[in-house]
Amino acid sequence: MSYEMIAIFMFATMMVMLFTGQRVFGAIGGVAAVAALFLWGDGGSAIPFSSAMKLMKWYPLLTLPMFIFMGYVLSESKIADDLYKMFHVWMGPVSGGLAIGTIGLMVLVSAMNGLSVAGMAIGATIALPELLRRGYDKRMVTGVIQAGSSLGILVPPSVVLVLYAMIARQPVGQLWLAGVVPGLLMATLFILYIYIRCKMNPALGPTLSEEERNVPRGEKIRLLGAGLLPLIIFAAMMVPFVNGWTSLVESSAIGAMTAFMAAVVKGRMTREVFENSVRQTLGISCMFMWIILAALGFGAVFDGLGAVNAIKGLFTEQLGLDPWMILILMQLSFIIMGTFLDDTAMLVIVAPLYVPLVHALGFDLIWYGVLYTITTQIAYMTPPFGYNLFLMRAMAPPEISLRDIYGSILPFVMIMVSALILIMTFPQIALWLPEYVYGR
Repeated sequence: MSYEMIAIFMFATMMVMLFTGQRVFGAIGGVAAVAALFLWGDGGSAIPFSSAMKLMKWYPLLTLPMFIFMGYVLSESKIADDLYKMFHVWMGPVSGGLAIGTIGLMVLVSAMNGLSVAGMAIGATIALPELLRRGYDKRMVTGVIQAGSSLGILVPPSVVLVLYAMIARQPVGQLWLAGVVPGLLMATLFILYIYIRCKMNPALGPTLSEEERNVPRGEKIRLLGAGLLPLIIFAAMMVPFVNGWTSLVESSAIGAMTAFMAAVVKGRMTREVFENSVRQTLGISCMFMWIILAALGFGAVFDGLGAVNAIKGLFTEQLGLDPWMILILMQLSFIIMGTFLDDTAMLVIVAPLYVPLVHALGFDLIWYGVLYTITTQIAYMTPPFGYNLFLMRAMAPPEISLRDIYGSILPFVMIMVSALILIMTFPQIALWLPEYVYGR
């Protein structure tokens, strides 16, 4: 059997195992281990050992538990509740103001956590009941929460971009900065859409009543201060890193400690909050470690087979496709896979294949990391099995049907596709900030 056929067989076997409900790390790592033993005999056993050593020596990986702990501390201590109260008071008089405020909440939660699941949980438990109670259209608000929560994997500190950085061997700091402008661009487009839509049809997002708007100035200022707390934590973490005063790991430790101290000062760091935060941090960190270990082993076997060069030859020589057409096909494959896989699984399955191919085609890997992340966001919201669609179904009240959830995401998906096309057409949207900061 040729090496090309072995590579195709490996990939097909892995996909079948995933479809049968196997654990992601088990499917990827198991296929890699069996293929290594089949190809190289006893010597193939060195691949998982080598991958484990590479993982344990990758110092920036320490940022993962730090960022996850920071996010859970701020979530469990209900600091996100204060954020929503701030948006409720300050944005309520505007048409669609609470929906706009929810997008703002999601951006700030993203800057605290880096995981889209956390944004979805906070949006569905805090914002959704309030929006429905105030007469907002149910399709509008479910779309707002799904779209806003997707920003968690693009706005720094994005955990997904940390994983991409390791697999693509790119600087995490540059990837984070590359995600800032696209993330804010999409948030701005969401806000403009909500405002214009609610201005044209006020019934979709009514303003607050006079009684609810009548909040004392002192209370408004207090809530504004509570809303600024996540920005202060983000600045305390990112400013020293961007200026070169601290390493990435040191900055992540500063962020975790600052979040912990903020919860202590507010009197919300109870034993229960601390235990829940540590337990969930440990669970998610271990999950990521196993998946990365499996991905490194799978990638090592693919490199040994020379599969990347074979696939490049297939696309460029045999099929005669130009680099841009190949890139578009890659993005479409992410959208298809996103209907049944989460972002981490997609990354570790195809990164060993796609990242070297993108580099061989002459594209910038920092820019491609942003494209991958946005495409993943779109896939999260694409029927029939988009990840966010079912998270919303699990968290939404009974009056919101699956049909409502499916119908809510179309305009937001179109906005995200437009943003993706813009960034593909004008790469400097993503590359300007990292070039400015690191090119000084």
